[in-house]
Amino acid sequence: MGGSLIASNISAEQMIGMTGPGYAVGLAISSYELMAAATLLVVAKYFLPIFLKNDISTMPQFLEKRFDGRVRTGLAIFWLLIFVFVNITSLLYLGGLALENMLGIPLVWGVIGLAVYSSTFSIFGGLRAVVWTDVVQVIVLVFGGTVASVMILQAVGNGDGIFAGLQTLYEKAPEKFDLIFSRDATYTDIQTGETKSAYAELPGISVLIGGMWIANLYYWGTNQYIIQRALAAKSLQEAQKGLILAAFVKILLPFIIVLPGIAAFVLGAEITKADEAYPWVINNYVSVGFKGIVLAALVAAIGSSLSSMVNSTATIYTLDIHQKLFDRKASEMKLVYIGQVVAAVSLVLGIVSTPLLSNFGQIFQFVQEYTGFVSPGILVVFIFGLFWERTSTQAALVAVFLALPLSLYLKIFHESIPFINRMGICFVILSVILVIVSLMAKENKHKTQQVETSPELFKTSTAFNLMSVLILGILAAIYTIFW
Repeated sequence: MGGSLIASNISAEQMIGMTGPGYAVGLAISSYELMAAATLLVVAKYFLPIFLKNDISTMPQFLEKRFDGRVRTGLAIFWLLIFVFVNITSLLYLGGLALENMLGIPLVWGVIGLAVYSSTFSIFGGLRAVVWTDVVQVIVLVFGGTVASVMILQAVGNGDGIFAGLQTLYEKAPEKFDLIFSRDATYTDIQTGETKSAYAELPGISVLIGGMWIANLYYWGTNQYIIQRALAAKSLQEAQKGLILAAFVKILLPFIIVLPGIAAFVLGAEITKADEAYPWVINNYVSVGFKGIVLAALVAAIGSSLSSMVNSTATIYTLDIHQKLFDRKASEMKLVYIGQVVAAVSLVLGIVSTPLLSNFGQIFQFVQEYTGFVSPGILVVFIFGLFWERTSTQAALVAVFLALPLSLYLKIFHESIPFINRMGICFVILSVILVIVSLMAKENKHKTQQVETSPELFKTSTAFNLMSVLILGILAAIYTIFW
């Protein structure tokens, strides 16, 4: 399960999408990975016990159990839009861009090929096929990514080893090793030649105590295509072990997916946009044979994440929209067929939408910002629904449907606010509104179902507690060193 979590998470969005920001702004982009490790501990200890105790299989199902069908359907629609037009589309585009730079395959044919590849096991195999494919692919993925990092660092260090390469990187580009940006931090966008604010993308201390938590808790705690692995675990203990393993891997990932970007910057990579940094590294510094393994790792990463997203898209539409709104008496066989059709349609829509991304500089940041238009509202509903029994259905509906217009208002009229901070502001405003509406609701008229919770649910094993302390200690050391 831990391998499947990581394989679903690591994709072109990370291997290419984070190498690009590594080239542009440096190690600071690693905060998405490092803070994810801490977030996984929170999800394992506080979210999973409630989900598993209440037999939750999809996130919209939880919303109906806790509130009603309106909340479930509303958020299901938001999730479908994000999966198809942000996640699936960006993955296909980044994967196609890599194949174009590494193999000379035209972008459109690379996108189509990746869609066909992922469809072979996501449409016809279901979640079990996706998970077991992930287990194989994550091994190739980590090995291939490590090979690329080792070889580029060897080149930077003139053959004297990876530590010499790391020392050279730090000596030649010390500004790329800041994890926390000051307000005046900048970088040059090689696609446009403009000097841009690095702080606007990673606003200082907010990556530790602000909006970064919103992004990560939404992603790891409420995102169907990620959390469904944990929900399918044999037991809570097995699920928690899987998340602990995933947390350790997340700490190691910057070595695989960010350092190559910094190395490409130091070596003066001849590229026209930051997201071409990873293919440039592979083409120029990974030897024949190993290059094939790294390419296989990249395709495996893309296929794994695509299959997870497609499977979740099909699951949410079939169980949370089609069965609830259009065909309550549908047989299991028909639901499986509907799910396969939806999976195919989501891939086609992703293919058609990929050309729209060609004008964006760093696709990883595009994904984070546009997901952030709705994630604060979703997270507010989940956190208060899980941990505050007075949360009313009306309050949840208000938070859900105010999230997007509030985010758009801040984006349009307060563009100078970094998008991570906008997410934090939206979360606070929506939380206040939810509490006020809930307190104003008449108890007998707006009473909602309660999920089953108890203090005993949150007790964890000694091994889990020790591993959690170790992970937090490593994170504290990393941020202390690279502050």
